[in-house]
Amino acid sequence: MASTRVHVVVTGRVQGVAYRAGAVAEAQRLGLCGWVRNRFDGSVELEAEGPQQAVDTFMAWVRRGPPAAEVDEVEVTPAPTTGLANGFHVGTTG
Repeated sequence: MASTRVHVVVTGRVQGVAYRAGAVAEAQRLGLCGWVRNRFDGSVELEAEGPQQAVDTFMAWVRRGPPAAEVDEVEVTPAPTTGLANGFHVGTTG
């Protein structure tokens, strides 16, 4: 099955509301690889890779976020797949 990878920047009230932890849990549930991190500008950035259907399901969660989040905008850019199966983790703030 072909994989796809997306690079995403999420803006709104997305820091301090368990967005990263929720993203990790959802990505792991779906079997995706990638990372999520806070950015200094208050947004959250992530990359997710896996089967298209799983990425689409994850992106539906990304657009909602956890209950305390208020997602204003989601900027999605296709990214080259890596083929690496290294799980999904929280990265260093950047």
